[in-house]
Amino acid sequence: MNLIVNVKQLGRKHALIANKTLEIDDIGVNPTLEMLILAVVKQQVQAYNQRPKDRHVLPFLSTNEIATQAATGKVDFGVNYNETVANITEAQQTALLAFKDGMFAVFADDREIQSLAEQIPLESTTVMTFIRLTFLAGSYW
Repeated sequence: MNLIVNVKQLGRKHALIANKTLEIDDIGVNPTLEMLILAVVKQQVQAYNQRPKDRHVLPFLSTNEIATQAATGKVDFGVNYNETVANITEAQQTALLAFKDGMFAVFADDREIQSLAEQIPLESTTVMTFIRLTFLAGSYW
């Protein structure tokens, strides 16, 4: 199943990920938010674990690739320098806890999804937007 995803962060002008199509497990046309989060996290962890681990030979980036990556705010070679393999189950549980704690908001097109049990009618044009929320830090006197 293909899913169109945006990832944004408050305070940033440009999206971290803009209209990227992800191929996730088939979760039906009316999945719950929990099922959607679990499927997206599973796909992202698998993609992370499959990134190249070769530290010595780096590919060259073309001018086009540099410009495309620069638009997102980060230019890299796509090499995974961390040799630790991510655990899918732990990542999924962390993502669900982060949603429950209000660390990110989820929108299906323009409608906010507020509960993990809420069903989301998915169509081929539905854009899922994940917004990472940042909190102000301060101290009490």
